[in-house]
Amino acid sequence: MRWFTIRMLLSVTAIVLSSLAGCTGKEGGGKPKVEKALAAAVPSPPGYDLANPVKYVLGESLREISGITFLRGNPDTVYAIEDETGKLYSFHLGGGLHTRRFDGHGDYEDVTVLGDKEFVVLRSDGSLFVFPIGAAGEGGAANKKLVRAYLHILPAGEYEGLFGDAAGKLVAMCKNCAIDDQSKEVSAYVLGYDANHTLAIRDHFKIVVPGEKLTSIHKHIKFHPSCLARNPLTGEWFLVSSVNKVLIVLDDRWQVRGMYGLDPGLFKQPEGLAFDRQGNMYISNEGGEGRANVLLFRFKK
Repeated sequence: MRWFTIRMLLSVTAIVLSSLAGCTGKEGGGKPKVEKALAAAVPSPPGYDLANPVKYVLGESLREISGITFLRGNPDTVYAIEDETGKLYSFHLGGGLHTRRFDGHGDYEDVTVLGDKEFVVLRSDGSLFVFPIGAAGEGGAANKKLVRAYLHILPAGEYEGLFGDAAGKLVAMCKNCAIDDQSKEVSAYVLGYDANHTLAIRDHFKIVVPGEKLTSIHKHIKFHPSCLARNPLTGEWFLVSSVNKVLIVLDDRWQVRGMYGLDPGLFKQPEGLAFDRQGNMYISNEGGEGRANVLLFRFKK
């Protein structure tokens, strides 16, 4: 009986160790780790379950991932940037990683596709970098003549959210601007090409939220959204604020329809947001002292 007990303990130990070994992600260009989270349902936007995503753990080079997007809503390839290196990353969820450089070091916060033809990258100081989708091969540097830099095109402030559509309209969202009441509102700017095919600001408006419903890790609560995207199925705007740990849904006139708290245990530092053409929602989290990840929330009718 004693030897039987020892054998059983050894078997259980082997199973546990095997399970832990299978959770080790690979670096850089290796395959991201995939995890399936299972938790009780929490308040979520219609069609989504914020408690039960599929988690894709990323390699070390994307620890500071700060923005994600898709080309024509195709989920086969995720395009991403991170805070520091001026590189555009592309990878398959569950696959390899490729890079192309568009500029030098800087604080890059979001990336989008404009008119189905160009990538646009937002730097935190309100500068934009625009280059054709085919401007660089995998692993190469973009031709400098093809990268157009619009330095400080946006008014003074700190910016983190950018969204571009197929019609050629850009929406840039301020995170921290002096002209805003930071307890409940942020500025947003609409940009587009003028007759000379030069990007220019066309409109300015403010996104206002019920400040009394916000929470924050800081003593004085401020509204500092990190990213935005438009749901292709409903036309609604989705905003995420990492500081406030909240997902906000707004209608096409930017009026709040719902606010949903984000579990800090699951959403460590949500900085990127995108939808594919099926309406599936993807939220990327910076890694901090651990690994970054992309959380996939499948749309269910």
